[in-house]
Amino acid sequence: MNKSCSDCLKNKCDKKKNSFVKCYNLNGLDWLSNIQSPFEYHKHDIVEVRFKNDRKEFFLNQEKISLCKGDIVTVESKSGMGYDVGTVILTGELVKLQLRNKNIEILKKIYRKSTYKEINIWKSFRKKEFKILSKAKKIAKNLNISMKICDVEYQGDGEKAIFYYTAENRVDFRKLIKELALHFHTRIEMRQIGYRQEAAKIGGIGSCGRELCCSTWLKNFKSVTTNSAKYQQLSINIQKLTGQCSKLKCCLNYELDAYLTSLKDFPDFNSKIYTEKGIAQCMKIDVFKKKMWFSYVKNPNTWFRIEVKKIKEILEKNKKNQIAPPLEELSTINVIHKTELTFKDLSI
Repeated sequence: MNKSCSDCLKNKCDKKKNSFVKCYNLNGLDWLSNIQSPFEYHKHDIVEVRFKNDRKEFFLNQEKISLCKGDIVTVESKSGMGYDVGTVILTGELVKLQLRNKNIEILKKIYRKSTYKEINIWKSFRKKEFKILSKAKKIAKNLNISMKICDVEYQGDGEKAIFYYTAENRVDFRKLIKELALHFHTRIEMRQIGYRQEAAKIGGIGSCGRELCCSTWLKNFKSVTTNSAKYQQLSINIQKLTGQCSKLKCCLNYELDAYLTSLKDFPDFNSKIYTEKGIAQCMKIDVFKKKMWFSYVKNPNTWFRIEVKKIKEILEKNKKNQIAPPLEELSTINVIHKTELTFKDLSI
C-alpha cells in the first residue's frame, strides 16, 4: 500500500521527516494502471477522491476531464452547498472492482481541476483545524457535555466545518453548535463516529510495532468477539487483546478462518476419555500440529500430549464401553509436569 500523499512523492510535503506525524492516507495500489483497456473509446468515468484522514468517496467525471493519481480536484459537496477539495487516488478500471463491493446509487460530480486560488483557500483552512479543534474541546468542556471531539474537517471552500465526536449516550449539542458558530463564523455539522473510526482518524502505533491497520489500509470494520481469541487458543487477557480504541483488535479476525478450518478435524474439547487409570480431560490443543494435551481429573498438573487420531480412536472405543490404556502409553513425548508456585508470608 502507498501511504504517502502526492506532495510526499514530489518531496513537497509540509510534514517534517523526523516528526511523529504522517499523512494518514488509505491510498490503494493501482495494479491495473499499466494495463490498457480494450475499450479505449469507453473509459470509466468514476474516480476515487481522498479528503482528510480516512474519508474517501467516489465521484463522477461527467466533463471527461483528464485526471491522474495525485491531481487536486474541486468536487460537489455532500450537502450540495458550495464545493469541496480533495486528491484523486484511484482512476480507471480498478474503480469498477471497488464499486462492486459498495451499493452506491447516486454519485456527486467533479467540477474541475482545482485552481491555485481554491488550493490556497483549502490549505489555509487545513492549517487552522488544529487550533480550532483545541478551542472546540474547551467549549464542550465548559458546557459540561459528555462527549469527546476527536477531529475537525473544513469543507474545501471553508463554508462548513464538520466536527467528529464520540459519545457513549445520546448527546444534546444544540448549545454547542450555537457556540461553535459564534466563535468560528461558519456552518457547523456534528457527526458521531465509533471508537474504531476515532482510532483511524487519530492514528498511532499498535502493540505489534506497526502503524494501526485502520489508519493505513483497513477500511471496513467487522465485529470482533472473544470467540475469535478462544478459537486461536489465546488467553482472555483484555489488556492484551484490546487496541488503542479500547475495543478488541481487528487482527484477531485475520487468521480466524484458518483456525476454524483446522479445528474441524478435532473432537469436542469438552469430551472426556476413560482410561484404566481414570477419567482424563483436555487441557490444551495445538491446532496446526494436530496434538492435544490431556490430564487425569485427579491429577490436573501432569499433562500428556497425544495425537488427534488416537483421541478419536479412544472416543470410539469409549462409545462401545471399552476402556483405553493409560495416558502414559498413549503419549508421544515425555510427560509435562505443571507445578503450582506457593509463596510464604515473610512479613515480620
